[in-house]
Amino acid sequence: MYLVVRKSIQMSPIAIVVLISLYFLVLMGISFATSKNDSNDDFFKAGGKSPWYVVAFGMIGASLSGVTFISVPGWVASTGFSYMQVVFGYLAGYFIIAFVLMPIYYKAKLTSIYEYLNNRFGVVSYKTGAFFFFISRVLGASFRLFLVAIVLQQFVFDSWGVPFEATVILSILLIWAYTFRGGIKTIVWTDTLQTLFMLLAVGFSIYFINQKLGWTMGEFLASEALIPLSDLWVTDSFFEKNHLIKSFFGGLFIAVCMTGLDQDMMQKNLSCRDIGAAQKNMISFSLVLVVVNLIFLLLGALLFIYAKRFNIAMPLLDGSPKTDLLFPEIALNSGLPIWVGITFMLGLIAAAYSSADSALTSLTTSFCIDFLGIEKQATNKQKSTRKKVHIGMSALLVLVIISFKYVLDKNIIDGLLTVATYTYGPLLGLFAFGVLTKHQIKDQYTWVVALVILGLIISIANLPVAWLNGYIIGYELLPLNGLLTFIGLYLIREK
Repeated sequence: MYLVVRKSIQMSPIAIVVLISLYFLVLMGISFATSKNDSNDDFFKAGGKSPWYVVAFGMIGASLSGVTFISVPGWVASTGFSYMQVVFGYLAGYFIIAFVLMPIYYKAKLTSIYEYLNNRFGVVSYKTGAFFFFISRVLGASFRLFLVAIVLQQFVFDSWGVPFEATVILSILLIWAYTFRGGIKTIVWTDTLQTLFMLLAVGFSIYFINQKLGWTMGEFLASEALIPLSDLWVTDSFFEKNHLIKSFFGGLFIAVCMTGLDQDMMQKNLSCRDIGAAQKNMISFSLVLVVVNLIFLLLGALLFIYAKRFNIAMPLLDGSPKTDLLFPEIALNSGLPIWVGITFMLGLIAAAYSSADSALTSLTTSFCIDFLGIEKQATNKQKSTRKKVHIGMSALLVLVIISFKYVLDKNIIDGLLTVATYTYGPLLGLFAFGVLTKHQIKDQYTWVVALVILGLIISIANLPVAWLNGYIIGYELLPLNGLLTFIGLYLIREK
């Protein structure tokens, strides 16, 4: 129960729905303008003509997504600003992507980056890598869309008696509607608009919350209330999950895997004119991303200070406190000016869909090229195959998102990064072995190595802390997964 008297106008569910409808009309307009050709080349690679600076700006929103928009601010109460340790690792990883991986992709003129594994090792390695990307991206996109779905459910559709399942189906239908023709060519431009809305939302929220607290931005940064929420470095015990070294290298490998070995993120980069433009995109994007993540953490601290000042209870989801919902609760229901609610909803939808729309497109691309071999089909059948797959991928996301309601019990971003340590490890091992060695492998055994190592990693992750003398396993599972996969591939190398 709230102990504050609300005097500002709050956003009604109808107002939120009208706002979202207008927003999607704009996206549909962009889709119409960019998809007149409706060719597979435009859908998969935007004809290789995307301006690098447009791709870079749009990738900010795609990388942050709705998870960062809500979950990172909600993480501040328990972990302070220690997430920045992971972000600095991201930065190092993006430089590796720009100067090691991207030249390989451009030299081979790839549409799907997993074609590299086919060229290097053979068809089984190729299918194994594509399979693990497919699982990774389905789960990652579902995590992100689950977050926006629960917000829409709690603040809009619950009051109308609409079931959660219907909210999820509506969310996916909206994405499908503006991506089914233009694909990546549309997404490069819609991501740019969505990133703009997301950053405006954060800026407005910080400004108006400070105003309500009677602070300037400088006074907030110098306030005593910020100090206990802004611990940055965790160096006391290496046994802690978020120790500096573990977080930094975990972030580095997460960036390499979730961006550099991910068809979703690389598909945007491969739509640039040449390798030089793509590298400019990656470096500029990575530097801006560090600043943006710090701003999100500052917003998180401000939210908890505001909630404490005005006695706002933590929102509940299925009877349990949910820090992921504090930002929407304050933006929509705590007495802030209506502009905060408007920009929050625009930012949330923009952040969530800038990631989810490209995920849907990349899943369609990967399935068509890596599993169906669409380029080998008759030309007159390729477009219809692509559209059928696009519908199938949409249905799959609906099913996975709905299942999360019943199985997910942790902070969304923590859940997302945990899943990444399992599913991206085989990709890391495969690409590392291909790039760092000249060995050929017994290709037919690649899938066995990947599955055995995955089972071993899951077992390690679930070891009781007491067995490890108090050591808490964190994101270092990802490089360990990659290392063990590398060793497994070495064991099946051709003599």
